[in-house]
Amino acid sequence: MSTSRSSDLVSRRTRVISAHLNPDQSQSHPSLAPSPCISYHPPELSEPRFAFDTADMRKLLDEHNLEDRDWLFNMIMQADCFCPRVVGGKVFVLPDYNQTMEQQREMTMKRIEYMLHRGVFDGWLTGTGLDSEMRKFALLEVIGIYDHSLSIKIGVHFFLWGGAVQFFGTQRHHTKWLKDTETYKIKGCFAMTELGHGSNVRGIETITTYDPSTKEFVINTPCESAQKYWIGGAANHATHTVVFSQLNINGKNEGVHAFIAQMRDEDDNICPNIRIADCGHKVGLNGVDNGRIWFDNVRIPRENILNLVADVSPDGQYLSAIKDPDQRFGAFMAPLTSGRVTIAVNSIYQSKIGLAIAIRYSLTRRAFSVAANEPETLLLDYPSHQRRLLPLLAKSYAMSISGNRLKTIYWTRTPQTNKILHVVSSAFKATFSWHNMRTLQECREACGGQGLKTENRIGHLKSEYDVQLTFEGDNNVLMQQVSKALFAEYVTAKKKHVPFKGLGLEHMNNPQPVIPSSVTSSTLRSSQFQNDILCIRERDLLNRFAGEVSQHIAKGQSREYAFLSSYVLAEELGRAFSERAIYQNFLEAEAGLPAGPMKDVLGLLRSMYALISIEEDTSFLHYGYMKLEVAAAVRNEVTKLCGDLRPHALLLVSSFGIPDAFLAPIGFDWIEANAWASCPGASRLWKIHGGVTST
Repeated sequence: MSTSRSSDLVSRRTRVISAHLNPDQSQSHPSLAPSPCISYHPPELSEPRFAFDTADMRKLLDEHNLEDRDWLFNMIMQADCFCPRVVGGKVFVLPDYNQTMEQQREMTMKRIEYMLHRGVFDGWLTGTGLDSEMRKFALLEVIGIYDHSLSIKIGVHFFLWGGAVQFFGTQRHHTKWLKDTETYKIKGCFAMTELGHGSNVRGIETITTYDPSTKEFVINTPCESAQKYWIGGAANHATHTVVFSQLNINGKNEGVHAFIAQMRDEDDNICPNIRIADCGHKVGLNGVDNGRIWFDNVRIPRENILNLVADVSPDGQYLSAIKDPDQRFGAFMAPLTSGRVTIAVNSIYQSKIGLAIAIRYSLTRRAFSVAANEPETLLLDYPSHQRRLLPLLAKSYAMSISGNRLKTIYWTRTPQTNKILHVVSSAFKATFSWHNMRTLQECREACGGQGLKTENRIGHLKSEYDVQLTFEGDNNVLMQQVSKALFAEYVTAKKKHVPFKGLGLEHMNNPQPVIPSSVTSSTLRSSQFQNDILCIRERDLLNRFAGEVSQHIAKGQSREYAFLSSYVLAEELGRAFSERAIYQNFLEAEAGLPAGPMKDVLGLLRSMYALISIEEDTSFLHYGYMKLEVAAAVRNEVTKLCGDLRPHALLLVSSFGIPDAFLAPIGFDWIEANAWASCPGASRLWKIHGGVTST
């Protein structure tokens, strides 16, 4: 650098600093003048309030057991063990995450005991009929809104341990175990996952043999990779477990079976020949005592095999009406879909929490003025902020409705519908939990630094719910399973020359729709266009996936290798199936409503869901389902829809039906919540400093 240029730079910097330190007072800048102190104005006073009935909208979203939900909400708000605290003049309930891991675990059990003694769990395992099932799911959803650890701890006990006894066992198991499980006389856990095997359940290494001389099964952990891992409840509290193990009879491996083993005695001492270790501190879910288990020649009675699918006679003969090992394994796995169902539904409730907090905050928090002498602008009045949150709001509405559909499929399942349940639960679990993590991240950022505070929930929910992407099935693996199932439907239809039937694939029987090269706003918002283009994508990706897999097989590669080699198309197809199914469920719910404001708003949400799904998936352009001009029109229409949904934002999040106490201070009077008087020990500190504030 030349000396003269260096001198010029120094001179310029000197002038800039001088101007900054000694501003020209002759030039007035009204827009930069200090403004009076900011005050909080509840959004209910300024936002439209009567566009539609929030109670009716909540009925559509929650669908069932609203009174039971509100009963449990109120119980939680009134009990000291749920840590109610006043912030900014409002009561909020939230676990104390400053507690140690051990303290959080004990508080989880105290909350379970509190609810147990007040009848929350009545009929969860001994009840019969649809009403009992619906109540159980509704109350678990409320518990999940309060705390993930609490819902997981309860879910493991009732849905995994209890569900295994209920659906894998027979009458002798039901009589012996279900009532004592419901009353927590015994505490159950579910020992499937191992250090060396998670999603690949068939590969687990725990081995069980049968001793006919004592009529006992003998369970062993043959190597370190066979230790049971991440077993919720095992580290501290569980007294019994369902052990998934390879069953070896007379030297022949009969595949994975389930057995009941006692882990602790009545005094909570670990039983002989069982070793248990703690999985330790986690990034979330520290109220759940995840543990590791080793079995060293653990003997259990012959009657402790859960024998609905297969049994062993007293003299050691293997018995099963299902001779095919693949079908037998499928029968074992079918009842486990409850975990994917509850995870999918719970994911959307967490998205609702994040959106309710972030949108309420954006309706009261202002930043920057867009013109001189004008007040600062509400965050949600910025088009960019609308773009961040309102498409996610539309997706959450769409997925909430599909979550209800998924529960109905589960409640009314039969052996004939198990395949549909497996495919839909796999697709929705992956799609909903991915959506939840993206939503929580966007909501956290949309709240700025306030989103980092634990009391404002959103940041903490991210770490709590990250695990949903991998437990009860890794999302990527689940999406590949969805595509495999669709491939099987495709092969059947083509080989047998029969129409597609089931899984929503009936559109494959019709001529392929044609997407116009130019579109208007009304075209883009029409259900015909939206349904057509979503079906075109699914149809084409299924054809491509089937063709690519078939090409690999024709080259002599194994079927499994062919699927693995086509993983990109498999994941694209899984997404296409899921988004088309969610859209059609939304459209069906909208069609079932009478004309009026609520239906009109749902139409906006439905269009937003469809168009943002199109905009975000590059396959629509990559495979030529629409032209660049149509893609540009879609993007512009999403922006318009953001503006159309903006006046309804408060009512839409209010329709979630989540009480204020389960949200966060940032969603209400965040100024009062952060005032000096709200600081812990504020009055004491005031006296120490002589009652003088700093300036």
